[in-house]
Amino acid sequence: MSIPVARWPYVLLVVLAAATFMDRRPEPLELVLCAVTAGWLAAGMAAWVRPWVFGVGLTAVTAALVVFNPLFGFLTPVPYFYAFRTLTFPWQPVGVAAVAVVAGTAQSYAVDKSTPVGFAIWVAVMAGNAVPLCAFAFFNRRLERQEAERAQALAETREANRRLAESLAENAALHEQLLVQAREAGVREERQRMAREIHDTLAQGLTGIISQLRAADESTWPRHVAAATGLARESLDEARRSVAALRPEPLRTARLGDALAGVAARWSELHDVPVQVVTTGEARPIAPEAEFALLRAAQEALANVARHARAGRVGVTLSYLENEVALDVRDDGRGFDQARAEGFGLVAMRQRIEGVAGTVQVESEPGAGTGVSARVPVTA
Repeated sequence: MSIPVARWPYVLLVVLAAATFMDRRPEPLELVLCAVTAGWLAAGMAAWVRPWVFGVGLTAVTAALVVFNPLFGFLTPVPYFYAFRTLTFPWQPVGVAAVAVVAGTAQSYAVDKSTPVGFAIWVAVMAGNAVPLCAFAFFNRRLERQEAERAQALAETREANRRLAESLAENAALHEQLLVQAREAGVREERQRMAREIHDTLAQGLTGIISQLRAADESTWPRHVAAATGLARESLDEARRSVAALRPEPLRTARLGDALAGVAARWSELHDVPVQVVTTGEARPIAPEAEFALLRAAQEALANVARHARAGRVGVTLSYLENEVALDVRDDGRGFDQARAEGFGLVAMRQRIEGVAGTVQVESEPGAGTGVSARVPVTA
């Protein structure tokens, strides 16, 4: 570290040298020491000169000048300045004490140090210089330490505030992203719900109406038209209830077993296929959403029988088990290859049942009929 050199040490040195000339003729060595002091002050600008080396050298040449002429004691403020400016704790009090010895020696130059009183005066003068200045060095060290601690605390606070701001910004971005995802998920869920409801109400109703109209002839058309009209009204009512997110009509006025029996009876009347509905076990409460899902699963399974199975009979079994309720719909139709066929109806059925923590299994193979089993947990 280079030592900043001001002009005032040179001015003070010149003044003291001139005062020495005015007092007496200086010794050649004094002039040499003055030149050395000036050169050493200039050497402080060099990067190779370490601070403690510069302080020791400056104190030494000042002490040598004081030995020749106590007038140079007025030069001691210069090493004091550099001792405080360049030395660090714990060397700063040592350097200050060394300069105080030089200053005390200059101030007590005329005292006879060979006598006890004179020596005591010399010691008292040095102590008068060293004690307050060393105390100031310790106090200055304490202030520097406190300032460093405050600066470190301020830096840590700023860093914590920066991290907090970054965290808040990240949280805000994440919150916004979650809101967008929640909105998108809500839109997808509502679209899926409406698709399932349309499939379970309008699509199945229209399919039944078309089947009734196709089956009508001159002798039976009044019955088929009446059935198609009733099916259209029922489908329209169910569509309205689906849009309003209400429970389907069969579950509004009856329990699940009775609702399944009613649905099966209407389906059997429309399609001229006998359906046997059996309820086993002790009926126990399940969530309304689970009842709704089981009813829709039964409607979907029966609709698939009407569209694809060409069955001669159908069996619907509702089983209340220990921890779950099972719905089984089986037919003796032509079956299908599961690896090659699973339409939206079965997909919607799975979504409904799995949405209430249930499971769906389909068993079928060509020529062996089809079995659909849906299971949902009971209410704890």
